[in-house]
Amino acid sequence: MTNTVATANAELSRCVSRPVFDKPTIATQSPLAVRPNRLQRFPCLSLSLLERNSRLRSMSKDSDGSGGLTYKDAGVDIDAGTELVRRIAKMAPGIGGFGGLFPLGDSYLVAGTDGVGTKLKLAFETGIHETIGIDLVAMSVNDIVTSGAKPLFFLDYFATSHLDVDLAEKVIKGIVDGCQQSDCALLGGETAEMPDFYAKGEYDLSGFAVGIVKKDSVIDGKNIVAGDVLVGLPSSGVHSNGFSLVRRALVRSGLSLKDQLPGAAVTLGEALMAPTVIYVKQVLDIIGKGGVKGIAHITGGGFTDNIPRVFPKGLGAVIYNDSWNVPAVFKWIQQAGNIEDAEMRRTFNMGIGMVLVVSKEGSQRILEGANGAYTAYHIGEVVNGEGVTYS
Repeated sequence: MTNTVATANAELSRCVSRPVFDKPTIATQSPLAVRPNRLQRFPCLSLSLLERNSRLRSMSKDSDGSGGLTYKDAGVDIDAGTELVRRIAKMAPGIGGFGGLFPLGDSYLVAGTDGVGTKLKLAFETGIHETIGIDLVAMSVNDIVTSGAKPLFFLDYFATSHLDVDLAEKVIKGIVDGCQQSDCALLGGETAEMPDFYAKGEYDLSGFAVGIVKKDSVIDGKNIVAGDVLVGLPSSGVHSNGFSLVRRALVRSGLSLKDQLPGAAVTLGEALMAPTVIYVKQVLDIIGKGGVKGIAHITGGGFTDNIPRVFPKGLGAVIYNDSWNVPAVFKWIQQAGNIEDAEMRRTFNMGIGMVLVVSKEGSQRILEGANGAYTAYHIGEVVNGEGVTYS
């Protein structure tokens, strides 16, 4: 990836006849078989080991109520997403984590897939398309690094009604940048032109990442105990979830994306479109210091739903209030939408995009040994009981 423009242009020349993974058909099919067909679902993920990403993004009609806004009011029902995962788990036991593991010799391939949700709506409105590809890469590679996996390669899906090559190049350039940040290869993808399917000037994105980790180095949370420390890594802002609620709060505020963000020196559009932090190199470096037992990527579901996903049964978390500075953009969202604290904590990252569960000894090395290379906060601890509380 030394020539990002050339790589982006090459990516735009993709065609559906290139060799890609085919759909799984029978158990005896070679997991690495290649077929001259369109990109389908990963064939190499064992369903017994598959970990399904449970984030749900959807849209619905506006609610005109004058009370405090909720994510459900904005059209996203987290509980419905959880119920869907529960039902899928009956058909594919073992799902529910941040990435899917497939055994390969003494290692696991770890795979993840995601999009960027309705942050795309703001990209259309602001005209900021150069960084949305970074968001796309981040959402998948940040998921798979929670298992301790180093990303190997990334695939993307770009769909639009009419292909604007200049716009698409900007988007793919961001994907290339994201791959460079996470030290993985942009292996290929799919460009789908579907007339009349999307509004003029709009597009949709999906991304797929695969990484690798030694079996004896997998971060799986099994050894987490009460008293372990929660270390938080700061986010750049909203990242790539919760934008259905953000957009509703924006409408209620009466402000535009060109207006200045209260308490900051940037516009609302600039603050909201800040690209998602790619934590790969930082997290792998921290893992190398020792003591990391579990990692949670804070996306849809916020602290409330994501942190418990890495805990054994019977354990919960206490989050220390005021242990980090909540960015101004979250304060504005809460005020503009009159959103309750509990709803904010279950929807947004609140300024912490990744949480590591670490032994006490390991936390000292991580918190005291950064030497300016990164910022980390002691944001809480593991306790007996279940759920997430704040003190």
